[in-house]
Amino acid sequence: MTRASLNKQPHEVASMFDHVAERYDLTNDILSLGQDRRWRGEVAKAVDARPAQKVLDLAAGTATSSLPFARSGAYVVPCDFSLGMLRVGKKKTPWLPMTAGDATRLPFKDDTFDAVTISFGLRNVQDTDAALREMHRVTRPGGRVVICEFSHPTWTPFRTVYTEYLMRALPPVARAVSSNPDAYVYLAESIRAWPDQPALAERLREAGWQKVAWRNLTGGVVALHRGFKKD
Repeated sequence: MTRASLNKQPHEVASMFDHVAERYDLTNDILSLGQDRRWRGEVAKAVDARPAQKVLDLAAGTATSSLPFARSGAYVVPCDFSLGMLRVGKKKTPWLPMTAGDATRLPFKDDTFDAVTISFGLRNVQDTDAALREMHRVTRPGGRVVICEFSHPTWTPFRTVYTEYLMRALPPVARAVSSNPDAYVYLAESIRAWPDQPALAERLREAGWQKVAWRNLTGGVVALHRGFKKD
């Protein structure tokens, strides 16, 4: 399996990411024109991890996204269901507690984490609502969730240009730099099919999160959503 379909069967998605693991971070850097680093920096600010806090980093991949939380002094658990990604990450950061887990059935007790975050992974989960409920379950009362995901550009002319880039420019670039370019065709399709900012905010509320808000990055190419669990 080199790419998943939009019904997002877990074994297909996991296999797809296994095949892109070795060059995943490099490919993302090139395809986003370096913006992914800035986006991850904004995630770290929004999570605002503190020393001794427990942070769950879902869809952590190779754990690149987990490093800012570790540097803050928090105890961070990188979790992903792609064993290929976790193996690559373990080579780079052997001191992090890499954990295999499905976002819809997390292997953690209730009320465990001060913060749960997921970057560019929620749209790859087959049951988004189940994942949002699981994140809520494992977060302690008063804790927070931060979701960083591709979204819908707010300026119509730019949205048109962006859609053209996703479907026409992204696959050829991926063929040049990725170990599995077909996977990036799926990723482009999944971005186009993803709900817009207000729709995702409503799904967070339905999963039990309170004080839900979002803000756009890069004109809405990416959106940060945040919510809190009731004390």
